Amino acid sequence: MASIVQVAELRKRFGKEVTALGGVDLDVPAGGVFALLGPNGAGKTTLIRVLATLIEADSGTARVAGADVAAEPAAVRAAIGLAGQYAAVDEYLTGAENLEMVGRLYGLGRREARRRGEEVLERFGLAEAAGRYAKTYSGGMRRRLDLAASLVGRPALLILDEPTTGIDPASRRDVWDMIERLVDGGTTVLLTTQYLEEADRLADRIAVIDRGRIVSEGTADELKDRTGGAVIALGLAAADRDKAAATLTGAVPEGDTGLHIPAPNGYADLRTTVDALVAQGIEPTAVALRKPTLDDVFLELTAAAR
Repeated sequence: MASIVQVAELRKRFGKEVTALGGVDLDVPAGGVFALLGPNGAGKTTLIRVLATLIEADSGTARVAGADVAAEPAAVRAAIGLAGQYAAVDEYLTGAENLEMVGRLYGLGRREARRRGEEVLERFGLAEAAGRYAKTYSGGMRRRLDLAASLVGRPALLILDEPTTGIDPASRRDVWDMIERLVDGGTTVLLTTQYLEEADRLADRIAVIDRGRIVSEGTADELKDRTGGAVIALGLAAADRDKAAATLTGAVPEGDTGLHIPAPNGYADLRTTVDALVAQGIEPTAVALRKPTLDDVFLELTAAAR
């Protein structure tokens, strides 16, 4: 499958202390959804800003739709649509005027810009609100308008940087539905997210990024398989959590009072774990043996990188 994004040894520092990208290698195939998953400060947004030609990398190479981001920024911008973490709409323009303005910025004639704006407003369920000022839109409607604006230029690649940040769960699921429809229509999506459920539902492939480096990549199922066959989830009194973590090999903190432990041997590992806790005078408040989730993958990989 052809690649729409190719990144090699990409590095970016801010000042002397902060390494935002520490030598990122990435290959995003055309078609489907590719997710960049990582905690705050992992380097997700910095990588997106480099790919969108908003900032320059210190070294390394990046190509989008065949164009070099450093040498051919205009070609890259023509090939992408970008929606950031917060809806970038003009509150004092109507929905239709916002999209027409974006179309004109893409170099479209007024009539074509208006036509494409009407097309995407219909696609995103905003046709009835097209004549309303954007300041009257709800948070979910503004997010949909922002996504619509990113598609006016009919990009080869749609870049979504944490597209559901700050919106309610119902609106988040609406956005997920829209992304899935876009992919069904042939759009390639590069998505950054902190929401594990979002990556699990939408992404064909996932790259986990932490401290400016890709620490693992694969499908959701492949990443889950790498954590082992099962996971023991423990609930503990807050006073016992650190002692339990020191007692159990491979324990990873989860929340304020939880631990999870890889259990490749299933119930045999569960018995061993409980026996080890009892021997230390620790009584868990909850014990469960379950299949690994993307949360387990994320916690294990980012903990290992620290």
